[in-house]
This record gives sequence, C-alpha cells and structure tokens, in this order.
Amino acid sequence: MKIRVGMGYDVHQLVEGRELWLGGIKIEHSLGLLGHSDADVLIHAICDALLGAANMRDIGYHFPDTSADTLNIDSKILLRKVVDLIATKGYHVGNIDATVCAERPKINPHIPAMKTCMANVMGIDEDDISIKATTTEKLGFTGREEGMSAYAVVLIEKP
Repeated sequence: MKIRVGMGYDVHQLVEGRELWLGGIKIEHSLGLLGHSDADVLIHAICDALLGAANMRDIGYHFPDTSADTLNIDSKILLRKVVDLIATKGYHVGNIDATVCAERPKINPHIPAMKTCMANVMGIDEDDISIKATTTEKLGFTGREEGMSAYAVVLIEKP
C-alpha cells in the first residue's frame, strides 16, 4: 500500500449579506464568508490537502475563481470532484484532521453535523474525519472577526 500526506490552508473574509457555510452545513450567524463559491473555508482547506497529497496542484487550479461554472457553487460539489480526481490516480481518503479558526460563532456544536455531511459526500466513515475548533484569543484578523481560516492534514492511500 502506498500512502501520502497533504496539508491545506484557506482563509475567507467575513461580511454581511452572505450565508455562513462550514463543513458543508449552513450555520446561522450575522456574517457569512465572502468568496467566488459559497466560501466554505473548511472544505476548501480539505480539498487543497487532498489535491496536494496526490500531487495534483490546488483547488484554484482545478476550480478557478474566474470561472462562471464555479460562481456561487456549493463546496460539497467541489469536494466530491476532488475525491473523484484523486481516485483517477488510484487514491482514496484515509483520514482527515482539520482545524477551523474563528472567534464566533462557536463551531463545536456543529462538528457532528459537519462530519456526517462531509463523510456522506466523500463516501468515508465519520470516524475518519476529525474537526477541531479554536480561536486566536482575539488576535489578528480572526480575533477581530474579519475572517475565518482553516487548516487540514490528510492521509490518502493507494492499495
């Protein structure tokens, strides 16, 4: 069996007038993430980690923010496409370890639903997805609630 590891990072600005999507689920909040797609910072970090592990560049390469095809797209669609892309090289997801950085809203209550959603999209077991949440103790753009970021590390396997 061949295994590879990838790391992903993403950041999006928080703005009024947008829905907040994280881990494939809508979370009620007064602000949402700004982006070409639904700006799901967690899914984007995971996509980059998966693509990097398979040596297939990054999410912007495959789904550019200049494309009308991806305007306001649901990031769950991108995640499914990324899983299909790595499968063309014979890989499947082994496990995911991700962290969301945000001051508000509190992320922990939503983690079970995010895991269920993304496991269904990727066709993997919920136990293969770890999601953690942290703040930046009111420091930086995250602390000022100007944006959110996410980090992801993944293991992919080829039998």
